[in-house]
Amino acid sequence: MNLPKLRLILVVTTTLASAASGQHEHAREGKPPERLGKVHFATSCSPEVEKDFDRSVALLHSFWFSAAIEAFQNVHAEDPGCAMAHWGIAMSWWGNPFGGFRPEKAIAEGTAAVEKAKAANASTERERSYIAAVELLYKDAATVDQRTRTLAYEKAMERLAASYPEDPEARIFYALSLDQTSLPTDKTYANLLKAAEILEKEFETQPDHPGIAHYIIHSYDVPPLAPRALDAAKRYAEIAPDAPHALHMPSHTFTRVGYWQESIETNIASAEAARKDKAPSEELHALDYQTYAYLQTAQDEAAKKVLEQIPAIGAQIQANAPGAAAPAPAGWFALAAIPARYALERNAWAEAAALVPQKTGFAWIDAVTYFARALGAARSGNPAAAIQDVEKLNALAAALREAKDAYWTSQVEIQAATGSAWIAFAEGKREEALARMREAAEMEDRTEKSAISPGPLKPARELLGEMLLEAGKPAEALAEFEATIKKEPNRFRGLYGAAVAAERSSSHDKAKRYYEQLVTICERGDAGSRPELDSARRAARS
Repeated sequence: MNLPKLRLILVVTTTLASAASGQHEHAREGKPPERLGKVHFATSCSPEVEKDFDRSVALLHSFWFSAAIEAFQNVHAEDPGCAMAHWGIAMSWWGNPFGGFRPEKAIAEGTAAVEKAKAANASTERERSYIAAVELLYKDAATVDQRTRTLAYEKAMERLAASYPEDPEARIFYALSLDQTSLPTDKTYANLLKAAEILEKEFETQPDHPGIAHYIIHSYDVPPLAPRALDAAKRYAEIAPDAPHALHMPSHTFTRVGYWQESIETNIASAEAARKDKAPSEELHALDYQTYAYLQTAQDEAAKKVLEQIPAIGAQIQANAPGAAAPAPAGWFALAAIPARYALERNAWAEAAALVPQKTGFAWIDAVTYFARALGAARSGNPAAAIQDVEKLNALAAALREAKDAYWTSQVEIQAATGSAWIAFAEGKREEALARMREAAEMEDRTEKSAISPGPLKPARELLGEMLLEAGKPAEALAEFEATIKKEPNRFRGLYGAAVAAERSSSHDKAKRYYEQLVTICERGDAGSRPELDSARRAARS
């Protein structure tokens, strides 16, 4: 199988061509002009700050929040009467719409910015509507849950967009609010498709707008829709190559469609840009996606090098900084996920069982290591140790349930159910194990992954396929692997499992096709790194 190459143009080196016409070209301290895309947000602020305000919004659209806050503050310094500068600061402190619960500092700073915006008494009803909308994200945060506030913001932006049809920015921010409130359990993808329809129309008239390309990727960031985002994914890095997140976001789509080398390349660029920006969480987030792609292509030595460098990066995370697109928890998640992925994707069960848990204060992050440990212990013949780790997972799920974090409660429950299934299997209770593993797979099918992660640490349905193989049921295993491949294309373990299951089911032509596909994906794979790849290469040649 020949995978298409997207020829992604990552303009991040000193040999880059000059910025495209219409881009924000703010040369500072002898640096070359910035390439952030083309944005115009009409305001009643002084004409002297118009370009600076547009630049600030461009930074906001690429989730470069620390830079956006500084830029909006500079606008306010130049024009103290510009109420919308405070609106921009409030939007920037809200941060990544997909970033989970907001820390107290973000709520406090955002609330303060809203109050300053209101006190500045914006001169137009449109601007007052923007300020009233962002206020809803922060209002009564101590007593009103976050989802209720985000839904109120979405409705306010819907009204604003309808009231000002000449304002494309209102439509763009409304589309983002739809993405923000989309539920991972909604398999109709109603909000995502509605947002995408708005954004696709805007993209036709504003092809250099960073927010449009960015939010199209988010709108299609689910398996059935991901191929629709390929054009935006390819173009976003070209539109705003100086924004670290613009270099990372294409990999959300590349991961969904299994374009591993493209994901690796764009995340190398993103991690480098984040490092220069002193944004450790953003760097780690890019490295997590990068590692995931390395491991699917059997580039295990490259993955190991990433693993070795992450502790030093993690030590730089600041919990309350506005930062970049990836908030502090995204960095801590990557610190836990990368070692877990490195062990699990290589079937290094003893390594997984020996991972050392770190207490982060986020139950869903702590669960990452306990899940890997449970799976590793059960599959390396130590179910007693795995039981202890599953007990930890159950306790973490209970804490999340108490905190009313429905999404992460469900994710940790899936992990606990998976661990329990493999414990039962290790204890010889095969039918019970298979029933539990099917339940876990069905639970996972009912939801979607978080944007914080390139994918599950180990897809539940893929694990069901592996359990069925070990139980001597290759035909049933093949069906599960093929279902996994449909949802998570070009995964190493999914393809290899499907090939083995097909071979054992006497579907030799199908087995050969899967082996050949795996060999193609792993064309850069380390020699001798995995016996499975060596086996696939022999089968593909036969």
